[in-house]
Formats: sequence, C-alpha cells, structure tokens
Amino acid sequence: MRWKSYGERPVHRTPWVDLWVADVEQPDGARRDYYVVKLRNLAAAAVVNERREVLMMWRHRFVTDSWAWELPMGLVEDGETPAETAARETLEETGWRPGSLRPLIYAEPANGITDSQHHLFRADGATYVGPPTEQNESDRIEWVPLADIRGMIDRREIISSGSLVGLLYVLMDAGMR
Repeated sequence: MRWKSYGERPVHRTPWVDLWVADVEQPDGARRDYYVVKLRNLAAAAVVNERREVLMMWRHRFVTDSWAWELPMGLVEDGETPAETAARETLEETGWRPGSLRPLIYAEPANGITDSQHHLFRADGATYVGPPTEQNESDRIEWVPLADIRGMIDRREIISSGSLVGLLYVLMDAGMR
C-alpha cells in the first residue's frame, strides 16, 4: 500500500535539521499533513586491527544525557562522498587514519519520520597520525576487543544505532554472534 504525496514545504530549517510538512493521502483515503525530519546523511567507520579490536570512542551525548561507546562518525558534507566522510571523521575524532574503506552496510534508522541515510564502512587497520584534531567528540579513544562487543551492547554501553548496526554486522561477518 503506497501513500500518495501532493507536495511538501519547509516549516523550519537549520544547518543541522529541517522540519517539513508533506500533504499526503494514506492508503485508506485519508488526506493529512505529515511531518518529516530531514537530516544530512551520516557516515561511520568500523576500523578493525589485526588483533581483532575495533576503534571506539567513549563519549557523552547531551540530548539524552548518556555516556556510551561509539564508532567514529559524522555528517556527510556537501561535495563529499560517504567514504570520504568516514575517513575524515575517523582521523579528526581519533587521530587514526583508517586503511582502505569498503562498504559494510547501509541503513535508514527511522525512515518513518526522517530521510537520514547511514553509510557504514569497514577498514582493516589504521595508522596513528597524532592526537585527535576534534576536541569535542570523546573522552577516551580505545581499541576494544570484538569479543567484548556483545556484552557491552547487553550492558547498554553501546547504544547509538549507527554504532550498533555497524558493530553487529562486523560480528556477523566475523562469525562472533
């Protein structure tokens, strides 16, 4: 059952998030306004070293007032590919330059309310360049054993959907479910 759109218009726009209202007809024939959150796309990197550890950041998210481990990630800038974003964000946020990135998985985390696309990549290995240049991203940067990831998820030490999707896919790929 497909919804029919009669157009949409912006309600509020910022550099981070836009709120739009769409004039839609639902499959049952009801026609109404439907609010859509438009976000810039996101790219993340799961960087795994030869010791089967993944590069992660311990950080605070003020919106939910929560602390958790996350993969390096950020918003795709105009003129930048998602892979370029994942590489840039990894270097800026951790001080590690990832090896060659390959697509890991694509996700739309809340496609009933937002158009945000998440592009997750994997790199096998990284080179330490120096301290992170982005000072507002994390309190700690560590290589976390893949064998510890499941327990960290169960203890809610990893809660971001981008990190969860990427890490679970890495674990499935490694046969470590």
